Amino acid sequence: MKTAYDVIRKPLISEKSMTGVANLVYTFEVAVDASKTEIKDAVEEIFKVKVEKVNTINCEGKIKRMGVHSGRRAAKKKAIVKLAEGSKPIEFFEGMM
Repeated sequence: MKTAYDVIRKPLISEKSMTGVANLVYTFEVAVDASKTEIKDAVEEIFKVKVEKVNTINCEGKIKRMGVHSGRRAAKKKAIVKLAEGSKPIEFFEGMM
């Protein structure tokens, strides 16, 4: 059984992701095998907020070469989480603005 902390790996802090904070939209890196309902439950459990919508993005690993050898970086999955209208903001992201 996965815990909420196994599903949510880390918050993604970038210029683009920080523009959504004012609209209660947050971006996280999540486990590759996590579903939208697992992500929603994990965010609600960890941050004690109400989630309205979850969008996910699968990011394939880049192909990298070292001479004649080639390999691939690990794949990632991002989740863009929109909180419900009456929900409180996540305090972790508020200090970044």
